[in-house]
Amino acid sequence: MAGVLIGLALLAFWLYSVFDVITTPEDDVRNVPKTLWLLIVALIPLLGGIFWLMYGRPNGPGEAWQAQRQPASRQPAPKGPDDDPDFLRDLDRRMRGED
Repeated sequence: MAGVLIGLALLAFWLYSVFDVITTPEDDVRNVPKTLWLLIVALIPLLGGIFWLMYGRPNGPGEAWQAQRQPASRQPAPKGPDDDPDFLRDLDRRMRGED
């Protein structure tokens, strides 16, 4: 029974690794081309998946976010109307009938 559970866990890890390689954009893959990573993960199931997670997979959303981050001197635009002080001020004025 333990062998079956270990086998299922290895299969799940292998499928996750293959799917992760396939869905990762070509520009985000590190060290070697995406096609080579797919071959490594497919042909060497356990070690290929471990190598993919350590050396091929993008480090995370933090890298892309830092590259697109705005300078600190510039105030970010409001994300919604309830974050915009001018909108809230105008809404309050209209609700009080001062329009």
